[in-house]
Amino acid sequence: MDQSYKEWMNKANANKESIAKQMNQFKRKKPKNLDDIFHTQHHQVFRKIDCLKCANCCKTTSPIFRDVDIKRIASHLRMSETNFIKNYLKIDEDNDYVLQQSPCHFLLPDNTCIIYEHRPLACREYPHTDRKNMVQIIDLTLKNAEICPAVSQILLNINKT
Repeated sequence: MDQSYKEWMNKANANKESIAKQMNQFKRKKPKNLDDIFHTQHHQVFRKIDCLKCANCCKTTSPIFRDVDIKRIASHLRMSETNFIKNYLKIDEDNDYVLQQSPCHFLLPDNTCIIYEHRPLACREYPHTDRKNMVQIIDLTLKNAEICPAVSQILLNINKT
């Protein structure tokens, strides 16, 4: 991971209590402009970050694979959905399909993805800081800050305001 990205994560971790306090206030007060606040910071941070210099999400976590994702990826890999599930997925405690292992089997050494054009929706949308109704995923966003330097920086920037 790029050194500056590590610094973002360390700084966010050092300010974890303050960030969590502010996020809890957002959950309680539900400000009408919360999506705008996140979306503005999302766009600013993602102008500066190159995910290929990190790929920590692919190295440490698993997306949820929906049926449509499984079908699309299996087809791309020219294998049956049953074999795709058998070879790569397991069912987690929430009864969702997730990867059997980390890092992701489809991640290459240069941090590119073999199935990038066919990747699951959860990968396409990660880290979810530009979605609507951010108040609904504040807890997930706090967790993602432990994985994604962009989320760490977004939360640090929001915490300054």
